[in-house]
Amino acid sequence: MDLFEYQARDIFEKHGVPVLGGVVATTPEEARAGAEELGGGTVVVKAQVKTGGRGKAGGVKLARSPEEAAAKAEEILGMDIKGHTVHRVMIAAGARIAEEYYFSVLLDRANRSYLAMCSVEGGMEIEQLAVERPEALAKVEVDPLVGIDAAKADEIVTAAGFADDVRGDVAAAIQKLWTVYLEEDATLVEVNPLVRTEDGAIVALDGKVTLDENAGFRHAEHDALEDKAAADPLEAKAKENDLNYVKLDGEVGIIGNGAGLVMSTLDVVAYAGEQHGGVKPANFLDIGGGASASVMAAGLDVILNDPQVKSVFVNVFGGITACDAVANGIVQALEILGAEANKPLVVRLDGNNVVEGRRILTEADHPLVTLAVTMDGGADAAAQAAAAAA
Repeated sequence: MDLFEYQARDIFEKHGVPVLGGVVATTPEEARAGAEELGGGTVVVKAQVKTGGRGKAGGVKLARSPEEAAAKAEEILGMDIKGHTVHRVMIAAGARIAEEYYFSVLLDRANRSYLAMCSVEGGMEIEQLAVERPEALAKVEVDPLVGIDAAKADEIVTAAGFADDVRGDVAAAIQKLWTVYLEEDATLVEVNPLVRTEDGAIVALDGKVTLDENAGFRHAEHDALEDKAAADPLEAKAKENDLNYVKLDGEVGIIGNGAGLVMSTLDVVAYAGEQHGGVKPANFLDIGGGASASVMAAGLDVILNDPQVKSVFVNVFGGITACDAVANGIVQALEILGAEANKPLVVRLDGNNVVEGRRILTEADHPLVTLAVTMDGGADAAAQAAAAAA
């Protein structure tokens, strides 16, 4: 889960990372009040969207009075920045900046460790710096069992080339940012820029944080950080039912058990769709190891309520959950859904107890259900049905 900047700022403050005051506003009037709360002087009005390039798009503006803050907020609210509509702004206290730096720590999946990146040249897009001047971006591996202690922080600031008069304070800030990463179960903590002010203070002026949703059971407070208003309603419904669902842009709904099988099914359906007018998969939906009637009904309920879906392909390999249990789940799910089940279903079963599973579906003889023997055949039948209904 990606956080808004103001949420990252609050988490930084919680863990002792030096930040400036910030107030969230959804109207120009709230922006004026926020600027007054911060002392009535110079503030920065910053669009709160989960994408980069806000400054270049005009989503970050300086205001020298509460009235000007209200005017700048009015200009920014409602803007479209890379497909993200601005619904709120953060009124941030101004700072007299002497130098700008960059720091991040992230999950390095390829090396199964963490990676810290740091530069004395912050403020610009880090991707651009990495391409144009890779030597200016220090990359230091972080042992997950040790983390960023004083020695590792010193290694990072040394590799980045910080001057002696500032390296100690930057190292201290880096250790606190590591605390954010560790204690909040993040996969990314980034500050650009991390600045030294004219009076010598090290301050995080911006923040980007991504939280690991798999660790959500340890952080009940993270639920409040989710942007439910912007969530896709089908994805929200799937999440309520603990389903692994991702909405796509196609016409063939997909249900499978196991992420690998579902990914393969997406490819096979996309390939088959080329022969039937270019129809594509409409979603990723992994029901996991269980395919009970309630789980199957929840999955079908999500997919059938997607107006883009014209047919559904259920592709299940029986393992721990045998095919007869899956078949019974499908039959009962269709009974539960009743009239809501109104789109053709192609079902391919294989694996443990497949003969009994196919017998159950054959005897049920539901008018919407077509049995397929192979995955290729099922994908073709589902794509054909979707094309016919389009």
